[in-house]
Amino acid sequence: MTASPLAGTALLCLVVFSSTICVGAFGPLLPEIARAQGLPDWELGILAGSFGFARMAADLPVGALATRRLATALTLAPITLLAGMLLLATAGPLPVLVLGRLLTGLAHTLVMVGSLTAVLQDPQGRRASMRLNTLEFSGMLGVLGGLVLVGLLPERWPWNISLLVAASPMVLALGATLALTRYFPSRLGSAPPAAVVVTKSERAMPSRSGAVPPIVRLMFALGVIMALAWSAVSQFVIPLRGTREFGLERAGISGLLSLAQILDLAVLLPVGWLADRVGRPPVLVGVAAVLGVGLFTVGLGSLPLMVLGCALFGLGMAGWMLPLGVIREHTDVSKLGWRTGVYRVGVDGAIFLGPLVCGVLGEAHTPIFIVLVGVASFAIAMRLLRP
Repeated sequence: MTASPLAGTALLCLVVFSSTICVGAFGPLLPEIARAQGLPDWELGILAGSFGFARMAADLPVGALATRRLATALTLAPITLLAGMLLLATAGPLPVLVLGRLLTGLAHTLVMVGSLTAVLQDPQGRRASMRLNTLEFSGMLGVLGGLVLVGLLPERWPWNISLLVAASPMVLALGATLALTRYFPSRLGSAPPAAVVVTKSERAMPSRSGAVPPIVRLMFALGVIMALAWSAVSQFVIPLRGTREFGLERAGISGLLSLAQILDLAVLLPVGWLADRVGRPPVLVGVAAVLGVGLFTVGLGSLPLMVLGCALFGLGMAGWMLPLGVIREHTDVSKLGWRTGVYRVGVDGAIFLGPLVCGVLGEAHTPIFIVLVGVASFAIAMRLLRP
């Protein structure tokens, strides 16, 4: 960052916060969208998953753009997001809605890859986990804001009006991105690379010169598992299972999702603080195991168990930024935009596949998929325990 890094970081967090409100507002409205638009589960899965598909397709190009023109990437984000939300607000046919979701996915790629690149190129490496989790905190706070706002709106309002009203704080991102251009260079790489700080546990992981270290491959896998869990649970399982099996209305679905978000927010910064002091892999063991238990109870449990599962799910998702922090320690600053883009391809591909697979499997078989994702999370936790 250039002069006044605190002000630049604050503006960056504001952009992330205001741009993620619409992500939280969409989930509780999914059952209403299905009813109003007459969408079967497989089409609903396509609509929900198209957000992740756009992010997956755009990750590498946006990573290259952020590497060369960081300010441009951040400036394009709110404009693209506004266009996507206006298309969704038309409540048009499925192709129009999918296009709206594609544009919102592209906008979030510009926001997240640009923001992560801006934070990771900051040379204050000893507090990398804390800074990454602060950025994630802003995004999760935005998601929680969307959940709360849409839950407070009158049930009689059509889903498209509720979505647009709940996501209206996104206009804050327009002004914030204009101010951000003075804090970040249009090109990265002008500053010398930051010193890499490697923890004792990470030094113990084997690596070979010229090869991708095993710890990096494992972090890519864990990022994919966490993304699958988030998209399948929050964008499909909880909204539809809560409505169809337990008879919950919009406010009830918002409450379940908000519970996960509140607990995620409550432990997000402490998890980053702890990871900076004891090492990221030991902390990741805990969050991956907790996430696995949460997935079991969300997929198979009764309503009380689903509530418990939402709480554990939120606690597990608090470690979502830690894999990227480990990857950063093995990446040169000049390649951060590209490496971040590659990581996001896997993560956003999983965000695309989560609701799509749930939609194709249908309500009867989705719990099996959720349990398998939980097993994979446990398997990664066990692998991290091995020296």
